Amino acid sequence: MSRSFEETVLPHVDAAFNYARWLTRSNADAEDLVQDAYVRALRFFSSLRGEDARAWLLTIVRNTWYGRFPRRAGEAAMTVADEDPDRRADASLDPEALLIQQQTVEHVREALEALPIDFREVLVLRELEGLSYKEIAAVVGIPIGTVMSRLARGRERLEGALAAREPAGGDHGMR
Repeated sequence: MSRSFEETVLPHVDAAFNYARWLTRSNADAEDLVQDAYVRALRFFSSLRGEDARAWLLTIVRNTWYGRFPRRAGEAAMTVADEDPDRRADASLDPEALLIQQQTVEHVREALEALPIDFREVLVLRELEGLSYKEIAAVVGIPIGTVMSRLARGRERLEGALAAREPAGGDHGMR
């Protein structure tokens, strides 16, 4: 069965951009990174084996990032550019609950962005992109046990960062 690049790889552009944005912390850099990654993916499309085009593409995004920014890739020194945040409002919430939800999302985003890249990328791939441990191991190029360890430690750090930001009054009375 012959698959086309458009059918197989293009449907994963949103996942590629999301992952690139978490790596680069900039919409503009993420767009450039995804464009470069798609050029490489097209060039090496014949090497895609199996049905997991998303993990294959995300591996290319990651390798392109580390190839393009080898000195900066592991640093957390880049400033966060939130040029086009996802601010879809939940119509079922009253204004106060909506504000609390928006603040919570912002706090989680900031805490996640503050994590070291090793923890941030596995959390993004697992929690935001829904990849399995096996897929994450393939994308990042580490053993599954290391994926599990980084996820656990990353979740602990994220939880600690969020707990440190929590107001003294608790959870605003919401459960």
